[in-house]
Amino acid sequence: MNGFIEALLDPSLPFVRNALAMGLLSSVLFGVVGSVVTVRRIAGLAGAISHAVLGGVGLALFLKASGAAPWLTPRIGALAFALLAAALVGLVSLKAKAREDTVINAIWAIGMSIGVLFLARTPGYADPMAYLFGNILLVGPGDLAMVAVLDLVVAGLAWRFYAQVEAASFDEEFARTRGVNTDAVFLGILGAVAVSVVLLSTFVGIVLVIAMLTLPAGTASGGARNLKRMMLASTLLAAAFSTGGLALAWELDLPAGAVVVVLSGGVFLASQAARAVRARGGRG
Repeated sequence: MNGFIEALLDPSLPFVRNALAMGLLSSVLFGVVGSVVTVRRIAGLAGAISHAVLGGVGLALFLKASGAAPWLTPRIGALAFALLAAALVGLVSLKAKAREDTVINAIWAIGMSIGVLFLARTPGYADPMAYLFGNILLVGPGDLAMVAVLDLVVAGLAWRFYAQVEAASFDEEFARTRGVNTDAVFLGILGAVAVSVVLLSTFVGIVLVIAMLTLPAGTASGGARNLKRMMLASTLLAAAFSTGGLALAWELDLPAGAVVVVLSGGVFLASQAARAVRARGGRG
C-alpha cells in the first residue's frame, strides 16, 4: 500500500492521481444510477446496452480509419449505439413484454458482433480488449471533466425527480395512479444508463461496467431503508471499492478494472452470506 501512496505523491506520475479521481467521480454514477438499476431489477437491460456499445466503437473506428468520417471518435459511436439500444430496449419493454428477453439478448449479441466485425475490417490494428476491459491508468483531464459534468447532471436530476423515481421504482401501478409518467421515468433511467456506460467504460470497460452498476448497490441494499440512503451508501461503497481496487492493482501489478470488480464482488457475496446467516438465526 505504501507504494501506491508514494505513486500518488510523485509529481512525475499524474496518471495515478487521474485514475484515483476517475474512480471517485465514477462512484457517484455507480451509486445513483446503479441503485435505480438494482431496485427496478433492470440489470439485464443495462447489460444489453453496455454490450451493444462495442458496435458503435467498432463502426466509429472503421469509418475514421477508412476516411469516410475522420471526425468520428469511438466515444461518439459508442454513445450513438448506447442511446439507440436504450430506446429499442425501452420501447420493447413498454410495448411488448412477452418479447422482452428475446430482444434484450438480440441487442446484446448483435451489438457486440457488429463491433467485432468492424474492428476486424478496420485498417491497421484495433485491439478490442482495450474497449472491453478498459484501462483507468489512461484517463486524462478531459475524461475527468466529462464525468464530473455527468455527475452534476445525474445528481441534479435525481434530486429534482427523486419522488417520481422512487415511486415508479417501488410501486409503478400506484405511481401511475398518482399522475407520475412512469414510462417517461423508465426511458429517462435507460438514457442515464446509456450515457453512464459510455463514459464509465474508460474505467472498467464495457464488459465490467455493468458489474459496478449493480455490486455496490446490491451490497448497500441490505441496510438501506429507502432509495436515497441506498444511493448514498452505494456511492460510498463504490468509492471504497475503486480506491481499494486501484491500490491493490498497483501493488500487485494487475489490471485495475478487474481488481475493482473482484473486490466489489467479494464484498457483495460476503454481505449476502452474512444476511443469509442472520436470517437463519432469526428464524431459529
